[in-house]
Parts: sequence; structure tokens; C-alpha cells
Amino acid sequence: MRFKVDENLPVETAEVLRQAGFSAATVAEEGIKGATDPTVIEMCQKESRTLITLDTDFADIRSYPPEKYNGLVVLRLKRQDKRHVLEIVSRIVELLPKEQLKGRLWIVEESLVRIRGKEE
Repeated sequence: MRFKVDENLPVETAEVLRQAGFSAATVAEEGIKGATDPTVIEMCQKESRTLITLDTDFADIRSYPPEKYNGLVVLRLKRQDKRHVLEIVSRIVELLPKEQLKGRLWIVEESLVRIRGKEE
């Protein structure tokens, strides 16, 4: 699995994903920090990457229909401090091999992961 880590997440998020055996690139590493949402998601499409973000705009299925993308993971957390975010990302890493990402929107909360989209 390949991920693009949005700039609103700690850069260490990419390292958590890499340590779990996934490919992860950050928006900052690729020089698109400050880019618009459409630019970021277009880059994800070109690179066949799943976007992981705190930006709840990506949870709007009218603007970003899950079936059009390689996967969207939106963290909807009560606390967004680095330690808490990395703890939640570490937890969802365990789900990644068990659930499909392509064509799906994952909304991740502290104690719940909701998955929208059709199975292939």
C-alpha cells in the first residue's frame, strides 16, 4: 500500500507507515506543501496513493466520491496533538491489511473506524 501524508499530520506519520512496511511520502517531501486540496488529491491519483489527512473536507463524498480515488483516510480526532495522532495511526496500521482502501473513505475516530464505499 502507498500513502500520501498530508501536511496537517506530523511528519512522523510517514515513518509509522514505513515501519509497518508501507510506502509513505509526505506532502512536504514532495514539495507541494501549501497546495490546494484538488492539487494534493490529483498528486495522489497520479502516484496511486491513499491520502491520510486531518482535513475533513476530504470526508465530503459529494466533492470527493470514494470510488474515484485510491483511498481516503480522514482522521476526525478530538485531540490533534502529535502523540495522540501517532497513537491513532499506529492503531489503524493493524487494520490496513484486513480492509480495502481503494475506492473507500475511512473516517477514523478514537474508538471507531467507519468505512464508506463499495467493495471491488
